[in-house]
Amino acid sequence: MSQHAAQPELLMPQAVLHRAAEHLAEKYSGVFSPQTVERMVFESYAALRRTAKIHTHLPSLATRFAGERLTALAQAEGAVPKDVPEVLFVCVRNSGRSQMAAALLAHHGGGRVHVRSAGSAPASTIHPVVIEVMAEVGLDLGAEYPKPLTDDVVAAADVVVTMGCGDACAVYPGKRYLDWSLLDPEDESLGTVRAIRDDIDTRVRALLAELDTVSA
Repeated sequence: MSQHAAQPELLMPQAVLHRAAEHLAEKYSGVFSPQTVERMVFESYAALRRTAKIHTHLPSLATRFAGERLTALAQAEGAVPKDVPEVLFVCVRNSGRSQMAAALLAHHGGGRVHVRSAGSAPASTIHPVVIEVMAEVGLDLGAEYPKPLTDDVVAAADVVVTMGCGDACAVYPGKRYLDWSLLDPEDESLGTVRAIRDDIDTRVRALLAELDTVSA
């Protein structure tokens, strides 16, 4: 393929990302400069591209990721108020345990808590068996994707729950840190992953009860 023929393919995501940054800049007008928003969009795209195997929907995922990070950064800086507690789940790949925990807490929380998840070394996709066992309890992870761990989401969190990611998570003062020892669902049987899901569900319900007590 000639250099000229390859050019539109190279320029297309850049143009899409520029437009996405412009839209996000309008949303965060008065909070962040357009330059900060654009940098976040392109950084988020680069971070996701490092592990993505399919790039078709990457610009839209990068835009979502950038929006989540900008909100987290605004919360951490006090520019956007926190209406509910922020909980961050972190595992290594963000393709199993942390995704299940985030979905279950968001479901049981019913808007009383805001949830994020991330991975210290994110995978390219969520494990199919994890999607399957979550669908069994009525939770659809089809639109979710593994996200790299960034300081902004840690800074915005009130509670950080780690799951076997060691010291990868930055430690900030004034936050509650929990470490849940859970089997990694990768390469495990359907029955084992169901058991992991149910263990996470029990832990999530207990955490939510504690958060409700503190907020009351």
